[in-house]
Amino acid sequence: MSSPTNSLEVVPALEARSLYRFFRAGDEETLALRGVSMSVAPGEFVAVAGPSGSGKSTLLGCLAGLDDPDGGSVLVDGERMSHRPEPVRARLRAQRIGVLAQSNNLLEHLTVEGNVRLARSLTHARSNGNVEELLASVGLAGRAQARPSQLSGGEGARAGLAVALANDPAVILADEPTGELDHATEAGVLDLLLAATRRGVAVLVASHSPAVTAAAGRHVRLLDGQVLA
Repeated sequence: MSSPTNSLEVVPALEARSLYRFFRAGDEETLALRGVSMSVAPGEFVAVAGPSGSGKSTLLGCLAGLDDPDGGSVLVDGERMSHRPEPVRARLRAQRIGVLAQSNNLLEHLTVEGNVRLARSLTHARSNGNVEELLASVGLAGRAQARPSQLSGGEGARAGLAVALANDPAVILADEPTGELDHATEAGVLDLLLAATRRGVAVLVASHSPAVTAAAGRHVRLLDGQVLA
């Protein structure tokens, strides 16, 4: 019988268990991830840092189910994401994960509103609030009909975040989301990510930015595909 303490344990929003990832090019083999284990609790902001080539983007790809690890497993809200057919991973990603990349996640042929509505339509989960409220929450109430090419860098970052938030995700994964932003705009985007954590969203950001490191409640450092103690 489980103890009362165990029954109250919080399931991690995101968990990686001994992830390994190999890449082969001809006779050469690169071990991009070497037994990476980590977890992110609901409402936690974790920054992943490390030099270029340390495995940050590979890790985020595996955590999002966009790539499958060669060894180990990824769980989202306690459900296994890795080593399952792509349609299953895509469904879990659509329902539970918001992905924000440095080059943003917007489709050029759609308006800002259209991008958000498309992201929301990909999940059967019931979303809280409407699209107008979501865009207002990221400061884009007046830019709903703009296309991505018509947005400033800061507006594009906030629109990308709106898309990442469209499915009311349990987890937001961001890869250098503020790398091309000025300090003031970066601070605004980080404020929005921190606001998401206060609603219980787990946020993991891979970044070289000191501002991201300062905003995060916990830091994970990668070097040569391994988590440093």
